[in-house]
Amino acid sequence: MSILSVPLTPKIEKLLNSLVNKDAGETRAQVARTAILKYLEDRFVEDILTSSREAHEGKYFEIDLGALSKKHTK
Repeated sequence: MSILSVPLTPKIEKLLNSLVNKDAGETRAQVARTAILKYLEDRFVEDILTSSREAHEGKYFEIDLGALSKKHTK
């Protein structure tokens, strides 16, 4: 596992500490990892919804869900 050191603004640090205090994670690192994974999940869902909307609009599309999944889990 690698370590990433990221400077935080006072506001972000306060929010991060607040999330730990509200049991969003046991540590600040765990909360940050969870936030990154949630972001990737949201992007994946957004791509699926965009494809679905385009299909309903009659736009032709071809989707490889395996490739799309890999794109969002790297």
